Amino acid sequence: MGDPARPLPAGDGGFESTPLTRNEYVTVLTHFYRGEVGRSTAWRSRLDATTNWAILTCAAVLSFAFGSESHTHVVLLLSHVILLAFLMIEARRYRYFEIYRARVRMLEENFLIPVVTRELESPMHGWRDLVAMDLDLPKFKSDLAVAVGFRLRSNYLWMFAAMTGGWLAKLALHPSPAVSGADFWSRMAVGVAPPAVVLATLLGLYAVLAHLAFVSRRRRNDEPVDEVAGV
Repeated sequence: MGDPARPLPAGDGGFESTPLTRNEYVTVLTHFYRGEVGRSTAWRSRLDATTNWAILTCAAVLSFAFGSESHTHVVLLLSHVILLAFLMIEARRYRYFEIYRARVRMLEENFLIPVVTRELESPMHGWRDLVAMDLDLPKFKSDLAVAVGFRLRSNYLWMFAAMTGGWLAKLALHPSPAVSGADFWSRMAVGVAPPAVVLATLLGLYAVLAHLAFVSRRRRNDEPVDEVAGV
């Protein structure tokens, strides 16, 4: 290498003016692909960790609620708040996962597949410009509502259903088996909140969740977005 303090010869732009060889280009893309796979895998593991914690929380709350007849059913209602918090965290992490997943898919479709098939022509024209644009100005591939709905359909609807089923079973069984519908209804009260308010709040929550799940299914497929430019 030359002396860093020595000025470059006239007409020599340094690194930017030197064309990449084929081997250099392949090497750069290979390392770039490995890096993006690593980041995608890291965010995927964070998604799994959030889901695991949500499942463990549901199991712990159900075990506590049915561990004694004296334990209140309110803990099962409060668990919905905890599940909502986990859902929002997981949706946020999923949006970051999509950024790197989209780049990985772009490289696989337009670089690795042509190499493997020996048909050295990328199916998407200008894909390198899209990847470069996403590196320069990264953007989420879906909005928060779509991400929430997708994770809801994938995992959390079952957890919410389990907690609601546990709540109904708790009302029917503890502190003693309900002998009538009126007895079951009266047990729904939470402090000064009458049963109608409690039930309406729970139904309202499920209406919002169902709307998010429906909107996300209508606006996107179940597979992560492949287009680097975004949705």
